[in-house]
Amino acid sequence: MKKLKIYIVEDEPLIAATIETALKKQGFNVVGDGYDYTGAIEDIEKLRPDLVLLDIQLEGEKDGVDLAIQLDKKLIPYLYLTSQTDPSTIERVKATKPLGYIVKPFTEAGLSSNIELAWHNFSLTKEEYILIKSEGRTHKINQSDIRYLKAFDNYCYIITTEKQYIVPHTLKHTSEKLNDSNFIKTHRSYLVNAHRISEIHSDKVQVDDELIPLSSSNKELLLNKLNNL
Repeated sequence: MKKLKIYIVEDEPLIAATIETALKKQGFNVVGDGYDYTGAIEDIEKLRPDLVLLDIQLEGEKDGVDLAIQLDKKLIPYLYLTSQTDPSTIERVKATKPLGYIVKPFTEAGLSSNIELAWHNFSLTKEEYILIKSEGRTHKINQSDIRYLKAFDNYCYIITTEKQYIVPHTLKHTSEKLNDSNFIKTHRSYLVNAHRISEIHSDKVQVDDELIPLSSSNKELLLNKLNNL
């Protein structure tokens, strides 16, 4: 199992600290924590965790269910941290899509096993998507369908198996939305889906039926990436 990057949303500082300590002991990477809706949203967009542990009761007007709705839209997986809740909250929870529930109080072993089981089940079934805006429309693209990305001034092209999109963001900005374990920079202007590379030449890689530039400075990184897939 890869070292998951986890973000904790919990309005009780002592509980948040206890969770963070337990997770670090189990080998997880805790990238941050928050106690309210606004701060958590800002952190999550910046830190890009693999998984969010989400308390339902939060400080402020918006609670964990409100945050879960936004995480569903952003395709960010999460687990609820729950204690007893009122019937109206339970009804709202039913409209969201958590990986599961960790019931308070919980043990260190129970916390770890719940996370590992939920992530394992998620990994078996997940398809990773990104949302992009191109030519005035929003598109949902399966990352496995992306062949490569190409820089074009302050824009970039996303080339998929079906079509080509032009995105009003730089290659660097767009690449931050992708699962970096599957994509590799072969040249300062190209980012390639490593799973679609079939051949490596001295200064090019073959991606499906197309040759993409490969710089000498990126060649070793590419080989290491392919060896670890």
